[in-house]
Amino acid sequence: MQSPFPGMDPYLEQSALWGGFHNTLAAVIQAQLNPYLRPRYFARSVPHVTYESLEISLREENRSRVQTYPDVAVVYKQHTAPSRQTQSGVTITPAPVESEIIVDPLYLYSVEIYAAATEQLVTAIEILSPVNKRPGAEAQERYLRKRQRIFSADTVHLIEIDLLRGGSRPPLAQPVPDAPYYVVLAHAAQRPKVQVWPIQLTDLLPVLPVPLLPTDADVPLDLQHAVETVYEQGAFDLQIDYTQTPPPPPLSTVEQGWARDLLSPH
Repeated sequence: MQSPFPGMDPYLEQSALWGGFHNTLAAVIQAQLNPYLRPRYFARSVPHVTYESLEISLREENRSRVQTYPDVAVVYKQHTAPSRQTQSGVTITPAPVESEIIVDPLYLYSVEIYAAATEQLVTAIEILSPVNKRPGAEAQERYLRKRQRIFSADTVHLIEIDLLRGGSRPPLAQPVPDAPYYVVLAHAAQRPKVQVWPIQLTDLLPVLPVPLLPTDADVPLDLQHAVETVYEQGAFDLQIDYTQTPPPPPLSTVEQGWARDLLSPH
C-alpha cells in the first residue's frame, strides 16, 4: 500500500521509523541506479558508524528505548542504600554498587558511485539523518568535514538528500526558497554553484540527474519511486497511526489543513 502523501510522508520522520527508512532508502537507491550504471560504473551502499551519548534515567528507560534511538545509550543503574547520619551528625552517602552501560552504535548509510575500471569515487549520495542536523553533534561535525572535503575535490559530485523537516540544514552561501525538504546537487565542474530542489509537502519528489565522469551522460534517480518502494517494502502503512499528529516540528497552519483534508476518510 502506498503512503497517502503524494511525496515525502512526514510520519516517516518519527524516530522509531526513521532508521529503517533511511537505511532501506540507501539500498533501494543503489538497486535503482546500478542497471543504468553498468558496465562502466557501480553504486555501493556504504555504512558509517557514529557514536554519541545519552543518559537515560531509570524512570524513563523503558519509554526512551521504545521512542528514541540514540547513537549510544548510556544507562546508569544504581542500587544504593539510603543516606544515613552517624551519631555525631555526619551524613554518609553510600557509593553505587551496580552500574550498567549499554552501547548502541548508529549506522548511517550513503550511496557512492565508482568507476568500475579504477574504483575512483565519482559521486557521493548522502541521505541526511537527524544526527547530521543536530547542532553541536559529533556526527554533524563529521559530516560537515566530509562535505567540505568533497567540495574541495575537483572530481567528486555530491547529491545531498534532506527528507527531514527538523534540525539545522548544512549551510549554503545563498538563501533558497523555504521548504520542508531539499535536495542539493553540487556538480564538481560547477562548484561553488549548486542546484537546489526545494520540495513542498504537497510536491512529488523529483527525478534527479546523477552526474558521472565528463565523458558520460547523467543517469536518472527517481527519488519518488525510491521512497514509494521503501514505504511498500517496509510495510510502513501498518506501522503509522495517521490519526495522530505528525512528529515535530509542527506543520504550518496551511500544511495542517491540507494534511487534515488528505487524511480524512471520504
